[in-house]
Amino acid sequence: MKQPQHITFTRAQTTPTQVVQWAQALTHLHSRIASRFARPEPRRRALLYLQGLLSSTERKNGWQLAEQAREARPYGMQRLLSQAVWDTDGVRDDLREHVLEHLGQEAAIVVIDESSFPKRGKKSAGVQIQYCGTTGQVENCQVGVFLAYVTARGHSLIDRELYLPLDWLADQERCREAGVPESVRFQTKPELAIQMLSRLWAAQVPLAWVVADTVYGGNLDLRCWCEQHQYPYVMAVACTEPVGIVTPDGQRRRVEVGEVEALLLHEHDWQRLSMSEGTKGPRLFDWACVPMLHRWEEDGRHWLLIRRSLSDPLQKAYYARLWATRHHPARDGCGHRRPLAY
Repeated sequence: MKQPQHITFTRAQTTPTQVVQWAQALTHLHSRIASRFARPEPRRRALLYLQGLLSSTERKNGWQLAEQAREARPYGMQRLLSQAVWDTDGVRDDLREHVLEHLGQEAAIVVIDESSFPKRGKKSAGVQIQYCGTTGQVENCQVGVFLAYVTARGHSLIDRELYLPLDWLADQERCREAGVPESVRFQTKPELAIQMLSRLWAAQVPLAWVVADTVYGGNLDLRCWCEQHQYPYVMAVACTEPVGIVTPDGQRRRVEVGEVEALLLHEHDWQRLSMSEGTKGPRLFDWACVPMLHRWEEDGRHWLLIRRSLSDPLQKAYYARLWATRHHPARDGCGHRRPLAY
């Protein structure tokens, strides 16, 4: 888990006592998940693996982690991840409970995002030439979808799903060699996000907001799922996202989100607010909020949020926003004009 971080760093010194406490906390967490391992060897090696991940070892591959654990060969570490019998879903649930105990709050935010892992070979499950967010290039990599749990106390990853491209699942022999079960079917990244959110829902984890970028915000099924399960959200959408609007003359038109400003907003509708604190002070943007008609009815819950850059007014970001109850944006400083629909 990561504690809250500030962009402007202080020169706080780590004390020997803190180091000992961190080691004790890791040992305690390991004892919590120990029952998920069928045999003592992988159970012991799991702690060595975690210690290696948290160590100063530059590369976290099998050889390096084995050396950190003072093992002569990497085979034990490799077996832990590929062949050892342990309850991976049970470990995931134990981690979630651990995070909730330390960071849990009613005003929690869950962030949906993906991360990529560059690879050289072709054997790893799901690896192929695709966009790699880690490097910003199209290259050979794996892609995982993750949930991060965020509160004022800190943040931590609590769930994950590996994205398996359709080409992979169409090749049964390749899946068999990589250990992909035959029961696995193709799922889009938003569908994987819904799967993970469903586990939070089943565990009765309260959330104040679900947030995501355009990969997920542009998926209507995901937004509808959050609404049906009463999870408020703020999700980025593309400027080409289609919406229906009520123009100032009362006409309903289907337009793209990027056209809404010119049709509905005036300069006095924008409010200058800080998004966060940066190294040079508040990161200021202009913001505007417009009510959205949900199923052509104004319910006070669906809104379009627009963010405009101060240095380049043509640079804008768009967000679909769902409140848990009826809401008036004037309470949080965002102006609005006429309603729109999607």
